[in-house]
This record gives sequence, C-alpha cells and structure tokens, in this order.
Amino acid sequence: MTISRRNFIRYSGFALGTLALPSWIYSARIGEFTSSTVDNDSLADIALAEAKKAGATYADIRINTYRIESVGTREKQVQFVSKGENSGFGIRVLIDGTWGFAASPDVSEAEVKRVAGDAAAIAKANSVFNKNKIELVPAEKAVGEWKTEFRIDPFEVSIDEKIEFLLNMNEAALSVKGVSFVNSSMAWVNEQKFTATSDGSRITQYLIRGVPSFSVTAIDRAKGDFQTRNSLAQGSGSGWEYTKDYDWIGEAKQAGEEAVGKLGAKPVEPGKYDLVLHPSHLFLTIHESVGHSTELDRALLWEANYAGTSFLTPDKTNKLQFGSKIVNFVADRTQKGGLATVGWDDEGVPGQEWDIVKDGRFVGWQTTRDLAPFIGEKTSRGCLYGDSWNSVPFPRMPNLSLSPSPKDTKTEELIADVEKGIMIHGRGSYSIDQQRYNFQFGGQTFWEIEKGKVKGMLRDVAYQSRTTDFWNACDGLGGKSTYELPGTFNDGKGEPGQSNAVSHGCPTARFRDIDVLNTAS
Repeated sequence: MTISRRNFIRYSGFALGTLALPSWIYSARIGEFTSSTVDNDSLADIALAEAKKAGATYADIRINTYRIESVGTREKQVQFVSKGENSGFGIRVLIDGTWGFAASPDVSEAEVKRVAGDAAAIAKANSVFNKNKIELVPAEKAVGEWKTEFRIDPFEVSIDEKIEFLLNMNEAALSVKGVSFVNSSMAWVNEQKFTATSDGSRITQYLIRGVPSFSVTAIDRAKGDFQTRNSLAQGSGSGWEYTKDYDWIGEAKQAGEEAVGKLGAKPVEPGKYDLVLHPSHLFLTIHESVGHSTELDRALLWEANYAGTSFLTPDKTNKLQFGSKIVNFVADRTQKGGLATVGWDDEGVPGQEWDIVKDGRFVGWQTTRDLAPFIGEKTSRGCLYGDSWNSVPFPRMPNLSLSPSPKDTKTEELIADVEKGIMIHGRGSYSIDQQRYNFQFGGQTFWEIEKGKVKGMLRDVAYQSRTTDFWNACDGLGGKSTYELPGTFNDGKGEPGQSNAVSHGCPTARFRDIDVLNTAS
C-alpha cells in the first residue's frame, strides 16, 4: 500500500500535536548541544562552582533535550500523530552526606546559578534528618561522546512513510479471513544528553529507541467469542532500520492467522506441564523475577513504593542457588540493540558487563556510586538514570539477559524431549508479588506438545511458580540461533514514577514440571 499526503488527510481524523520548540537546538554534530547565548561547558562551570562554594563534596549537572514521536492507526485510518520536544537541566549536589536536587527549563547562566543554590539548600535542609550519610565510590574522569548504533535516524523519516508502514501491517492482518480489527502504532524516543560532574567528567550522548507494535482481533459472532494476538517483537535500541530488518508484514499476517486459530483452540487442562518458552515470552519473566529482584535499592528497602522490594538480601550474595547450573544471567549496558545501552550512566560511570547469576548461583547486584559501598564494592556498575532533566536520577535496570547454551541447541531439540508440555510465545497478562517471588504469567499463543511433537493450539493458559523454583526447574537452553533481544519500553519505578527502557535477551528455554492453570475456569 502507498499513501499520498492527500490520502493521508482523507483517511485520518487525527490531531497533530506539537510542542513549541525551546530555545535549545541540537546541532548537526552528534552529541553537541548549542544555545543562543552560552555553551554547556560554561553552564557546567557555573553550576559546579556554585555547588562547591555551598559546601558540596560532589555535584553534577545534566542538560538534556528530549524528542518523542508517535503514530497510531486502526484498520485503514490514522488515529493519531503526536510530536513533542522539551529541554532543561537538573543539578544534583551532595552536602554533609545528603542529596539535594533542583531543576529548571530555563537554560541560562542566571537560572543555573539560582538552581544550584536551591539544590544546595535542599541538601542542607535534608541533612538535618539524614542519619545514614551517603558515601560515593570513586569514578574515573570521563570525557567523550557516544551515540546509539543505528543506520537511519527515525526522526529524519517522514510521517508519511511511518503511516504507510503501519497501514501496510494492518492490510496484511486484515487479508486473513476472520480478522475483524487491527490496531498498530509506533513510538520513537531521542535523548540528547550532556552530563558534567565535579570529578571532571564531560559527556555528550545521543540515544535512540523505538517500538512498533500491533494487535489483531478475530471474532466468532455465532459463539460471541473473540481472540487477540499482539505483536511478538518488542522495542529496540536501534533506528528506522528496525522496520526493515524484521519481517513486520509477515508477522502481522501470521498474527491474523493465529488470532483466528485461537477461536477454535482447545482449552488447556490444568496440571503439571513441561514448558518450552520462546524469547518473545521469556524476556518478561526475566524482567519481573530476575531484573527487579536484583536491584540493590529494593533489597535495602530504599525502594518500596512502586512494585515492592525483593526476596533477595545482600547476605544471599554468592550463597543462594538462584537457578539450575545451566542458568547464567549477565547485566550489560553495552549490548548492541539494547534499550538500556549507553556510553555512560547519569553520573559518568561507563557502560559495562557483569554477572548477576553464574552457574545458577546469585553473585551480583545492580548498583550506583552511592549503593556500591553497602555491599563492599569499590566501583559502581553504572545503573543511575533519570528519565527527564527534571527527574531525580536513581538506580534503574540495565539490559539483563539469560545466556544461551554453548552448544547451538535448536528449539526442536528442546521440544523433542518433552512428553507432555506447552510452548508459549509472546507477553501476556502477569502478576508477581511485592518481593518478586510468587508469580503468574500468561502469553500470546500456546502450543500443545505431546511425545516430542507440537500438536496444535491451546487457549486460556497461564503458569504459576516461585522465582527460585522456576529457574531451578530450567534444564534446557537453546543455542545462539534461538537467542533474541526483546525488551520493555516503559518500565515503571519510583514515586513520583519514572519510566525506563530495558532489554532482556534470552534463548528458547525448557522448564520441567510447572503448574499450569486454565484462566477461563
């Protein structure tokens, strides 16, 4: 399908919303910010000097611009097109072992000086009540530029081309007999970040991430039943090439066929099953049960407002058998295509890779410069992030992935050794307790396995387990050929809430003797 501007206007009843552009502009050179009056280095000098004069032992300033663009369609119509841009700065200071933070959208010398004073005043006021003084592990001075690895900047792609892509997906899904509705959308985010610290770091970064998606619905009007199948592919830390490198059109048609197939699928019989979980599904189980439970601020009870704390505690480090001996989880802020991939975090610590679970044993935490001392570590793992210039940066999840088998085991080989089981694709509804321990997960499509063969579709499937029971039940991993890197675009945490994008790579994996229930009964 092709679309002209005339057809675009005819097809859509949309509202195009744009925010007024701020005085800040982004220059043609990646990672370089300019303004009409001053440069970032000058502003940083002012902020850091004011903080030092106020008694700060450490300070940093982030001067950021954010662009967001999203498009949504339904069947043959455009539902919305939205663009937004905002910029500003935030200053963080450490005085008497206590943090102070203040921010402003007015990026000027006078305002930077004033806001630095406010941040210092807040730190001093808070220090009266702070009995646990903050200490920072050292960080090497970092000076440089970094950008997401991409071929085509999505913000240089026309709205017409983006709409055409979505409507083509819709057309493919609607070509399947029995499909009644299809919604599709995409969102792109660009973070243009300048960070300066009192340790001497001066960093510029240009981050891109995007997430196309769709949902297909088939209806059996005679039975009064409907079934949906959402896209399996998730967000990616890459450019517009993601719409070309992945077969979105093919998957949209497949989704239509599977939505229709779910209408006639056999309801699952509750009981014990072996599960073979595809990466499009397993990544979310990793995120909720492993990613959140290994955030050190949750374990220390620093974070409890949003989704609770953790069953893990520092004394379990290097002791707890988190999973079977084939289970290895690696945190990695350098992984190509990862949604949480960066050059440096928001306090100048470089992106890095480290073990979270090694040979099934829990060995590592997600840390920042102020968290590391609590577990006796001398350096930060670089997990500090604020989702806006006016957000207080705090610990956020890195890309955290399950390593594939050293042998290139195929999915078919994992299935072949299953007598009674279910294969699950895609993320569905889920629930997990406040300590990231007891959970229940659904999915998008469910396939019955009997005597090593996939027989047909099931419906109304969910499984229940406990985190350590589940990962200790893992007895088979696919190899590199089964490995994918899905991710979640909006991981909420904190209060006020902030959003983080993060990826969780994994191969296809097999789990023995898991409780399965019928969600319709």
